[in-house]
Amino acid sequence: MRERMSRTTLLVLLAASAHAGASVVTLDSQFQDHAVLQRDRVIVVGGTAAPGAAIQVSLAGQQAAGKADGAGRWQATLPPRGAGGPYDLEVRDDASGSAVAHDVLVGDVWLCSGQSNMEMQVRRVSNLETEIGASANSRVRLLHVERDSSIAPLTQFVPPVAWRVAGPGTVNDFSAACFFFGREIEHNENVPVGLIDSSWGGSIIQAWISAASLRAHGGSRDGVDALEAYARNPAAAAARWQENTEQWWQARNPAAIGPASWSAVSFDDRAWPQMRPAGIWENSGVEALKNFDGIVWFRTVVDVSATQAAEAGTLELGPIDDIDTTWVNGVRVGSGEAWDQPRFYPLAAGTLHAGSNLIAVRVLDTGGGGGMWGPPEQKLLRFADGSVVAVGPRWRYRIAGTLPQVGVPPHSPWTPAIGLTTLYNGMIHPLAGLGLRGVLWYQGEANTADAAEYAQLLPLFFRDWRREFNAELPMLVVQLANFGPARAAPADSAWAALRESQRRVVDADAHAGLAVTIDIGDRFDIHPTNKQEVGHRLALLARHRVYGEQLEDSGPEPTGAARQADRVIVEYTHANGGLVVQGSNRPAGFEICDGADHCHFVDAMAAGTRIVLRGAQLPRRAHLRYAWSDSPVCNLYNTAGLPAVPFDIPIR
Repeated sequence: MRERMSRTTLLVLLAASAHAGASVVTLDSQFQDHAVLQRDRVIVVGGTAAPGAAIQVSLAGQQAAGKADGAGRWQATLPPRGAGGPYDLEVRDDASGSAVAHDVLVGDVWLCSGQSNMEMQVRRVSNLETEIGASANSRVRLLHVERDSSIAPLTQFVPPVAWRVAGPGTVNDFSAACFFFGREIEHNENVPVGLIDSSWGGSIIQAWISAASLRAHGGSRDGVDALEAYARNPAAAAARWQENTEQWWQARNPAAIGPASWSAVSFDDRAWPQMRPAGIWENSGVEALKNFDGIVWFRTVVDVSATQAAEAGTLELGPIDDIDTTWVNGVRVGSGEAWDQPRFYPLAAGTLHAGSNLIAVRVLDTGGGGGMWGPPEQKLLRFADGSVVAVGPRWRYRIAGTLPQVGVPPHSPWTPAIGLTTLYNGMIHPLAGLGLRGVLWYQGEANTADAAEYAQLLPLFFRDWRREFNAELPMLVVQLANFGPARAAPADSAWAALRESQRRVVDADAHAGLAVTIDIGDRFDIHPTNKQEVGHRLALLARHRVYGEQLEDSGPEPTGAARQADRVIVEYTHANGGLVVQGSNRPAGFEICDGADHCHFVDAMAAGTRIVLRGAQLPRRAHLRYAWSDSPVCNLYNTAGLPAVPFDIPIR
């Protein structure tokens, strides 16, 4: 009895201690030491305290009151103030003490988001030693949001975040494009700058939009419903989603993408060529895969002992870019969707049998590199007794269908980075209500399979974040850089189509700007290292459109194309001082297309702020494209040294 009472007393004391700890007044992590608060706007501060606690917040002599709700969340609103600091931001609850954030500045706060080219760190850029060595600046503050995916919107960050003063040791792992932008803004506007990096490599735009807004987008409604079902019952929702996905595959013309029998043990694959999948298939030496996006099937046979066959095991295949479905002896054992995540598929006892066993993998690459790109040592069978059997290394393969033929299957909405709303929930919603000066957005590579849908999603994304932060929030968008194969003749380009969607959406938005990077990418590397120029071009947009500086912030952009006898005249804006042709006496990359998108290159000549296309064969219905390629040759600029904007416009 004494022991039982002692344990009970201990549990009571621990519970009381935990409750007391939860009741201590706190500031949310975005209001900690070294924070930057947005100037000239009300400052909404939040945190936690005991339910019902009365809160007093003070900053540089200004005070505000708040009250914790039933869940212990509180907010208080301080009046606007101009740039300045450093200050102490203090919150006090007379019942449980106070919390103080020191060295707080008031200035401009910019939120940087997107996928890997926004996430790419300063330590990976060109001239990194010099950049890091010269990075110390007490008026530039950095807040890096760790990757986090959530089914439901969060009010606080789960992985801890902290503001840091810019300098060697703090900028190294921070977004390079974001830092170089902020450095220029602080220098030119003479105001403290807070930079928040919340990005995730490989993420689609749908992952960054709230569920409420996605419901307004017809193509995402079913996925949002499935996500909510997953929150209630993950196993049942996952099973239903898999059924829907298989129906999608069956509706995609099985004869074109590979019949189900390609996964069967009885299928004869001896006519298929062989390869050793290690690295992306574009680098495999197979000519047909050199620039291939679409579906490839892989098959191999592995021998196991009777003892191993009787055990449970795991099939490990390493990372697969982008989507796979895997069968063992004709039985589907798993699928995956993340390009950078190794595949681990559990095998129940009895899935394998003594002797030869067939492994079949259907791989869909939706853009960029593709294939079973992990090294051979990552492809193996691992058994419960600790034994390991290598899988491969030689596989038979067959191309089943191109990306335009098959499209992209719906992603499971709960998958990090490529699901619906999960990154918004985990990495943006905790910032809700925070004062921002603007947003930098570098994303789109993961959505190149459907530029038309992106043209609907990007304005939806703008509206969604403006609802969360500021109705007139400036949205500065980085247009996709050049990456991928060069072309000797006009051809379709999913990357060019995505760039055009970005251009048109930004042109239609009074509070958006487009940073063109078509000339500073790398056709062999989707992550070009010249992020200094990306930051500079974003800063030009902000300096002109947000801060009102009189400077050129964009390269030449067409206002229209018109027939004139046997010529086409293209009028340009952002070309004061005349168009500049670099490295030649003729601009490159202009092509005329008929209504069926049969296109041919045409000769061009710069004349002041115009481009004159001579000798063009003009069909009755025609449109004009410029720099319409994954990696076009671009030599048309303005006198500010900014490249002309790629486009596709009708000819009047």
